[in-house]
Amino acid sequence: MNRRKAREKAVQALFQIEVGGTSPEEALETVCGDDHDPFLRDLVMTTTNHLPEIDNLIKKYLIKWPFERLGNVDKAIMRLAVSEFLYFDEIPVKATLNEAIEMAKTFGDDDTRRFTNGVLSKIVNEEGILKK
Repeated sequence: MNRRKAREKAVQALFQIEVGGTSPEEALETVCGDDHDPFLRDLVMTTTNHLPEIDNLIKKYLIKWPFERLGNVDKAIMRLAVSEFLYFDEIPVKATLNEAIEMAKTFGDDDTRRFTNGVLSKIVNEEGILKK
């Protein structure tokens, strides 16, 4: 499984965890069946293990928009991207941003893409998250 596909599956798993209240293990089983991709598993487990820190960082940069009003797909995309920013040093920031924006286009609309890009770009710029 390539990294883009793994990220898409991770967003689906994070969505299931949020909406359905399933465990990370159950969500991974549902989205990937027998294909237990290590990168996908790392994405989901790292994100869920650090959810309070990730959510607090996202909340900090939501201007005039309560976290609770975020769509569940938007939340999943942003959570995954912030997880990559903070805990996956080997992944360049630009790659993470590009992938998040592409997923926002795929799973949402133009407003979702712009909103996601705005929030994530603020996090990168104002938190000093710089990588290769």
